[in-house]
Formats: sequence, C-alpha cells, structure tokens
Amino acid sequence: KEVFESAGCASCHTLADAGATGTVGPNLDEAKPPVELVVDRVTNGMGAMPPFSGQLSAEQIDDVAAYVVSATGG
Repeated sequence: KEVFESAGCASCHTLADAGATGTVGPNLDEAKPPVELVVDRVTNGMGAMPPFSGQLSAEQIDDVAAYVVSATGG
C-alpha cells in the first residue's frame, strides 16, 4: 500500500482499499488483475501508463503488485 501511495498510482487508478479514485487508468477494483499483469504494466507501462522500472526497484514492483492483487482479490 505504501508503494501504491508513494508512486502516485492513486492519481490514475481507482482502488478502494487505498482510498484511490483516479479515472485515467483502469479501475483496479473492477479489473482484478493477476499479479503477473500488474508486474508487467508497472515495469513496462502501456498506453498512457509510463514504465516505473526506472523509479521503483524490482522489490517495490513486486510489493505493489502483491498489494493490488490482495486488495482486489485478483
């Protein structure tokens, strides 16, 4: 949750557990993405989402992916 908040994920994504209501990116509560997809998107980006591989460590990416999956039941 800490990485989700500090990396600015909430500015684009909706995730109820984090109190996030962003509307630029997918609503993560509805999408319920699997961990592999979150890791790929956070690492490499896609469309409007930039890659975060230069800003977050591999451990932070794994942590945020695990958090999103846990929070959404993905």
